[in-house]
Amino acid sequence: MSHPPLSAADWLAHENAWLAPYAMRSRMSRGQRHPEDEHPFRSLYQRDRERIVHCTAFRRMTGKTQVLVASVNDHHRTRLTHTLEVTQVARTVARRLRLNEDLTEAIALAHDIGHPPFGHAGEAALNECLKAHGGFDHNLFGLRRVDELEERYPDFPGLNLSFEVRWAFVAHSGRTDAPECGEFRDAGSPLLEAQVVDVVDSIAYDTHDTDDALGLGLINLDELANVEFWNRAADRVRRHTPGLSGHPFRTAVVRELLAWQVTDLLEETSRRIEEANIRSVEDVRSTSSVLVGFSPEVRRLKAVLEQFLRGRVYKHHRVLRMTANGKRILQALFAEYLQSPELLPEKHLRRWAGADAVVGPPPPGWVTANRLPLPGLECVVGDYLAGMTDRYAQHEYRRLFLPSLEL
Repeated sequence: MSHPPLSAADWLAHENAWLAPYAMRSRMSRGQRHPEDEHPFRSLYQRDRERIVHCTAFRRMTGKTQVLVASVNDHHRTRLTHTLEVTQVARTVARRLRLNEDLTEAIALAHDIGHPPFGHAGEAALNECLKAHGGFDHNLFGLRRVDELEERYPDFPGLNLSFEVRWAFVAHSGRTDAPECGEFRDAGSPLLEAQVVDVVDSIAYDTHDTDDALGLGLINLDELANVEFWNRAADRVRRHTPGLSGHPFRTAVVRELLAWQVTDLLEETSRRIEEANIRSVEDVRSTSSVLVGFSPEVRRLKAVLEQFLRGRVYKHHRVLRMTANGKRILQALFAEYLQSPELLPEKHLRRWAGADAVVGPPPPGWVTANRLPLPGLECVVGDYLAGMTDRYAQHEYRRLFLPSLEL
């Protein structure tokens, strides 16, 4: 016997029946900046998720640094694979807590979409370059990216995402004082779905940065034996799978670390929600307490592991050399484009100087994109650089500063 596909109304009814009372429902959303007709079979947050996956900035994350420059080899994590790992774990947590999985997944997929090339060193470089113009924050750039800079729809700039996904960028930045954050100042505390993504982000980078550092020879197992979190996870592996060594042992311990943190997160978050008597989304918004988090013991263990990673991985000379070079590349490109804006690609030059400053007809969709006020040159250059991949930034640097007749 055949059954008709679920309609949008069926999905909303499913949300009401399944989600916990403190989970965000699609029908409760504050909506989009630009009105759109309701989709016949996708909820608002499902549309958010799919628009993020199909946008240019999402694809570019495959070529952006997580810890090591993306071109080092094909095995370590990039910004995109980190994002996918965060999304997978966040969705698991959301399902177990009966939160809105589609909203959680959309926030997770977008949470690093504003990262510039060369990781945190790239962000520091752009922040210095733009210091006199409000600085640079990858979360707020991510918001601008999805609100203004993505060009996929003829009727509005950006992706026209829901208020809740956009709010997560601002909540993660902590920069509600920024001019572009005015509409979020009365939103209260972050939704549980956004809190889950923030915490799962730390689970992912603690485990995969350790895994990548071992794989690339930045650290070894003997050093990690002195880190309590790793050592205790390793003892668990030895008990339930004796005899493992080498790569299989390493991956088993990484899995154990991941499972341990997720289990603790679920138990501690459930305890906090019950203790705070959270019974609705409004309760979540009105509480000043962080509801999603780890037990005191796991927080302590994670802090020691993160201290080890800061000292032995993030400050390793191989990592520092790469990030220092990346920082210099962005600073040099920024100065060169400010001095000679005609070197900017036409699309970016139009954002600064307007259509009349560029010879030739405007590209399709220009009229829509130009509804936004023209920004200053520094902002345009910063946005252009922030959108680059590691490889493209290096390519641009070579084209501008190394003798060549390359177009």
